[in-house]
Amino acid sequence: MKKIEPLPLVSVIIPTKNSSEFLEACLASIKNQTYKKLEIIVVDNNSTDDTKLIAKKYTNKLFNKGPERSVQRNYGAKKALGDFLLFIDSDMELSSEVVQSCIKKVTQDKTVLALVIPEKSVGIGFWAQCKALERSFYVGVSWIEAARFFSKKSFNQLGGYDEKNTGTEDYDLPQRLISQMGFPSIRRINDYIVHNEGRLSLVKTLSKKIYYAKKLKRYITTNQHSFNQQSSLFERYKLFLKEPKKLLKKPAVGLGMIFMKTVEFFFAGIAYLISKK
Repeated sequence: MKKIEPLPLVSVIIPTKNSSEFLEACLASIKNQTYKKLEIIVVDNNSTDDTKLIAKKYTNKLFNKGPERSVQRNYGAKKALGDFLLFIDSDMELSSEVVQSCIKKVTQDKTVLALVIPEKSVGIGFWAQCKALERSFYVGVSWIEAARFFSKKSFNQLGGYDEKNTGTEDYDLPQRLISQMGFPSIRRINDYIVHNEGRLSLVKTLSKKIYYAKKLKRYITTNQHSFNQQSSLFERYKLFLKEPKKLLKKPAVGLGMIFMKTVEFFFAGIAYLISKK
């Protein structure tokens, strides 16, 4: 009789900092997964709101660590008991079969070491609509989408996230995996993560891009080829113009998205150049 292998444990790791606005929905989406053999690990960074109180309702694995997301994620991985690690942010929600689909993919093909989970954006207001439209162009684009689901063994072999990278660690780790273990080691599923942008303003999205642009130096040093493509506004325009019907479905939102992306690149570029001095 063929031996039935036990289902692997999945550790879902969420870094937080003053995340009470979205965390409840995030954690509830994990509890509502069709795949039940999982643990939730929340690594907080000295929140002053109700983040910790919310986390305690869903898990007893609540830790405090900082100063940035990469450090928090690595710390969570050290505390994880799972065979697989899923890293999400507190403003994300998993559709109900995300973990099930990930496990199906990695158990059917043992060469798969990491998985990309596509994202959809939702939010309130005009700029959130623009961000949702932008993200819709990135589904299936390998140089923009980044893996979030990893075998713990491969994660440890790579040394986890680069703790000197901030904002670009999502791209850096999968690129190191591809470099060391080959492109086929990363695949993707079709189930979505929903990214809640909240009430997004142009100032809010620009502030985020400027903050991360100031910390780009290390990522550029270690991932020059990828950065050249990711930082090219021309490459983004090419993506957008490949689907003109999508741009023109709601012309105001399409124009707003193009404007938003252009000013994001402009101000992020200035921030990066200033940070080099």
